[in-house]
Amino acid sequence: MKRDNSTAVFLPVSPSAMVKREKTLAAATDKLMMKHTDPAFTKVPQQTDLDQKLSVCSKLCFAIGGAPNQVAGSATAFFLQIYLLDVAQVNPVQASMVLFIGKAWGAVTDPIVGFFITKSRWTKIGRLMPWMVGCTPFVAVSYFYLWFVPPFTNGRFIWYLGFYCLYQTLITCFHVPYSALTMFLSTDQRERDSATAYRMTMEVLGTLLGAAIQGQIVAKAHTQEHCPHHNVTAAHLGNASGAEVIKSLAQSQDFLSHAKEVYMIAAGVISGLFLICTVVMFLGVKEKDDPYAPKTEKTIPFHKGFILVMRHGPYVILTAGFLFISVAIQLIQSNFVLFCTYAVDLQKHFQNIVLTILISAVVSIPFWQWFLQKFGKKTAAFCGITWIMPFTVMLVIIPNVTVAYVVAVSSGLSVAASLLLPWSMLPDVVDDFRLANPNSKGHEAIFYSFYVFFTKFAAGISLGVSTLCLEFAGYDTGACKQPPPVVYTLKLLIGAAPVAFIITGLMILLLYPISEDIRLRNKLALEDLRTQGLGCRSENLSTA
Repeated sequence: MKRDNSTAVFLPVSPSAMVKREKTLAAATDKLMMKHTDPAFTKVPQQTDLDQKLSVCSKLCFAIGGAPNQVAGSATAFFLQIYLLDVAQVNPVQASMVLFIGKAWGAVTDPIVGFFITKSRWTKIGRLMPWMVGCTPFVAVSYFYLWFVPPFTNGRFIWYLGFYCLYQTLITCFHVPYSALTMFLSTDQRERDSATAYRMTMEVLGTLLGAAIQGQIVAKAHTQEHCPHHNVTAAHLGNASGAEVIKSLAQSQDFLSHAKEVYMIAAGVISGLFLICTVVMFLGVKEKDDPYAPKTEKTIPFHKGFILVMRHGPYVILTAGFLFISVAIQLIQSNFVLFCTYAVDLQKHFQNIVLTILISAVVSIPFWQWFLQKFGKKTAAFCGITWIMPFTVMLVIIPNVTVAYVVAVSSGLSVAASLLLPWSMLPDVVDDFRLANPNSKGHEAIFYSFYVFFTKFAAGISLGVSTLCLEFAGYDTGACKQPPPVVYTLKLLIGAAPVAFIITGLMILLLYPISEDIRLRNKLALEDLRTQGLGCRSENLSTA
């Protein structure tokens, strides 16, 4: 059997570490050629295998813990932009600053929180669990006030910027340890993949629930029932002096008060979910360290660990590829309600279209989990994510209700793949890093926090730029109709821009080096390391 040396190109580690890794991989490759009946193939005692198994209840409780973040994320992704513009009546430049600075601040806090997590000590409930339990009440409060319209007008920009940055900081304190918790559920790759599938299914359900709660409660705030019903000709909207935006003459204070009230109701419901789901996760999940790690491991300073992680080729490629893909999904999410309201005549259907997308995503998660096990994770990423491109373009070209629902069902397949695949592939990258650096431990938080950092920062830039594009196109806050340049800009933000970002991301993922063969060899090699660590500990206990 020829050995695959493709990973060597992407792993700039020291020569001694490379030699150790090559020897370990060689041993693993030899064992792949043995029959399963060979006694030497047995890696760990049977009890150890049983200890690695996770119950369905444990996986479900772990998945439920991540649902509120997606519920809130769905609500903010689809509705925060239009809420700031039309309900809070913040001008587009200030709204873009809120969205960009908030996202950028959230991105900056990810590595900071990751640093403090690596310095945290183990407690009776673990090292990650105290972070999640402690910050949850504050997350709920900050999220609620993000959707509250203060009685003053001049300082609203500071209000929303402050609470959005506070919410981003607190949700980071929850999400970074929660995502890193995957590595501390089990040492078995299949069990971690299964737990990730549970998590992604529940998170897509959370996204669905967030869109359902927010969409159904606040839908009447965006149906334009307060607008006057008079005919407007195309000539009137496109005269020689420029676009003439028709202002609503009947946008009464009563209507605005109703819009503010329904947004607060939705925020209260979602804030309550944070508390309930965190309690369920705390009661049902047991955090445990790698019980078979060698005792010879030494602590490496955070900055040196960061350098090692950033030099690890598979991690850089995976992060860069999904960075562009997540920006594309974020652009579609944040501009979809505006697109349905002002670019096409679908404002009465947008909440049902959003629900259709998310239902399709929920249903397809088990399919993608089966697909990645059958054909590999890299193949699943390409097949799943390319599916969305022709359908988003179709919605822009043929904007009618029937096409919109067909596009919604098809897009849900890609949304599911874009959510499941990066979190399923990231543990494989961590395993690959662990094998390349066998004397280094405790960098899981760095992997997860910086992955979120890069994707959040890019999403913040894209949101800020997209809102500024609307401002330059002539977006008029509070108007019932928008001029043609705004309509054209929304079509670009929904169609052409996401397609360009997705293509770029997939081109980068072509370089991703961890194939299924390499993943299996890494698994066997890590089991060797853990078996050696278990043997050393047994010898120490017997001599003691």
